[in-house]
Amino acid sequence: MPDPVTATLAYYDQHAAAFAAQNAALDLTPLYERFLRHLPPGGRILDAGCGTGRDCLAFAERGYAVVGFDASAAMVQLSRARVGRRATLHHMPFEAVAWQAAFDGLWCCASLLHVPAAAFADVAARLVAALRPGGAWYLSFKQGAGEHWRDGRLFVDHSEASLRATLQPLPVRIADLWTSPDLRPGRERENWLNLVAIRTETESIAQGRSEAGP
Repeated sequence: MPDPVTATLAYYDQHAAAFAAQNAALDLTPLYERFLRHLPPGGRILDAGCGTGRDCLAFAERGYAVVGFDASAAMVQLSRARVGRRATLHHMPFEAVAWQAAFDGLWCCASLLHVPAAAFADVAARLVAALRPGGAWYLSFKQGAGEHWRDGRLFVDHSEASLRATLQPLPVRIADLWTSPDLRPGRERENWLNLVAIRTETESIAQGRSEAGP
């Protein structure tokens, strides 16, 4: 079996243009609104797994200060072309996240679903550490159960119960949890599980990391 992270990145590097065309026009306004209601106007957002920059651009156009990153070099290249100077973008993996209490919002739209279950605890701790106390974290997964391969990529699906259990060790409280249909043509029967969590802990949960990050 191939390394799941390497294989998934190879898929996105190879199919970045097609992925951008498929997802560029999706209207995620209802998701944005349920997330942004928890943020101060003009707050700072980290788009973790920003893909081709669709959401970075949407948040920047709404007046937020946006930092985005993705582990796929091809995705970051397309994102930079799309977003320009309206957001700061980095080519880096989740494991390199080192910000400390630097963001009011954390956006993980269909990105954490590629993190192997064995690596999720470390990745999630790094991401939560990047949030300021009271900051909001949006994440989404395909509704289902367990790890599996699809089209050369690793997916980790969740039910409401399994997602709650996965987040239980973290210093967050769940503020909103709902399901929504897939907006892509031909996938109307697929559902997404969406969640907004609020960071509750005031002390550092990842000592020794940089406040500024990359």
